[in-house]
Amino acid sequence: MAATTLVNFRLDSNVKESMEKVCKAMGMSMTTAFTIFANKVSREKRIPFEVNADPFYSKENLDYLAKTIADYKMGKAKEVEHDLVEV
Repeated sequence: MAATTLVNFRLDSNVKESMEKVCKAMGMSMTTAFTIFANKVSREKRIPFEVNADPFYSKENLDYLAKTIADYKMGKAKEVEHDLVEV
């Protein structure tokens, strides 16, 4: 068996807690999950899933949503009913 090494990195505490719960539900530890990920990256020489930026969480959109909510709470915005858009 190859020698093991300790890897340290920072992770948002909410993300860590969520991942721990998911890993536990699958019967594994976070260490096992990260080891699986590292082995797959090493074998395939790529990130084993699509990585992209979700525009919903962009700073511009979050600022827009915060302003819209503030306007709504102050009575400056009103609810408008519209038809659903098929994608």
